[in-house]
Amino acid sequence: MKLVFVYYAYENQGSELDLQGYARVAKALGHEVTVYGPANPRIPLNYSTNLHGADAVVFVVEWTTGLQNGDRLDWARLIAAVPRRRRIVIDCDGRYNDMINITGDYNHRDKEESRRWVEFCDGLADKIYQPTYHPLRPNVRPFLFHLYDPIWETPLDFSHKEFSMVYVGHSKFRWHGMSRVLRAIEPIRERVGRIALFGHGWAEQPSWAASMGIEEIYRTDPAYLQKLGVEAIPPVPFARVIETMSRGVFNPIVYRPLFEHLGMVTCRTFETPAAGTIPLFVLDPTYVRAIYGDPAAELLLGERPHEKILDVLARPDHYAMVVREIRSEFGVRHSPEARLRELIEIIES
Repeated sequence: MKLVFVYYAYENQGSELDLQGYARVAKALGHEVTVYGPANPRIPLNYSTNLHGADAVVFVVEWTTGLQNGDRLDWARLIAAVPRRRRIVIDCDGRYNDMINITGDYNHRDKEESRRWVEFCDGLADKIYQPTYHPLRPNVRPFLFHLYDPIWETPLDFSHKEFSMVYVGHSKFRWHGMSRVLRAIEPIRERVGRIALFGHGWAEQPSWAASMGIEEIYRTDPAYLQKLGVEAIPPVPFARVIETMSRGVFNPIVYRPLFEHLGMVTCRTFETPAAGTIPLFVLDPTYVRAIYGDPAAELLLGERPHEKILDVLARPDHYAMVVREIRSEFGVRHSPEARLRELIEIIES
């Protein structure tokens, strides 16, 4: 089977590692996966504009429904390449919903934007999926999409860590969760080593935020970060995400409030346990148990967060045993092979 993914890729954010995983295992399973568009040396995906012999077109929608490469003729080619029943939309941002606002985080600015987004996706396909076990709309089905690739796994060695805490990701709607982590660190700051946040918008607004009218999306507290001695570092290419997370003893897993509300998974849901670090969950305990299993409850920030952080720093090898349990389960249940087989079943249903 030949699967064509349509995806708007960036060098330093998004689901590119997932797409690499799908393409890698497709060959071993007798299939082919390409990403629609011309080759891009800065983004090493299996790009192609050849639609000949395509069996399915999968629209992976993050942050936009626009095409990164091409024009209306490309839309026509994609639509004509396969019948409607062989086209799928995977809504990774929860935007195929009515307007939602959770603690200042939103999927749409107004009802009209929501209507246009839903109408556009409906024009592409009947099969609409979201990476959550609990979609809100009755016509949406669960498909987690993001995957765990065992080849990402980095040794859980804590003998020479550069940072006590690392977070890799932009500040987009994440100050709500990140500030909780930093407030837990504040009373014990002298006992915690270097803290680094890799991504856009932590110490200052991204240069393009004002022109796009999205300053509130990247709202943080730069003065507070400076007071705590937090290092705000530019984003890293997606190929270095796991390597960068592995530079810290622990990495908090922080979601947008909207994603928490929708029970969604993200690429970081699966990438963090593969890194050589301890995931520290700043998430609802019920969600953590449902996704990561009961042992992961030991990695929750909890009701006494400063004590949990100190214990993780003091006994990382103890918590590494929990991470290994998660890895073992994820390597089977969320592997690229398992995810691709599930996607093919969806296509053929």
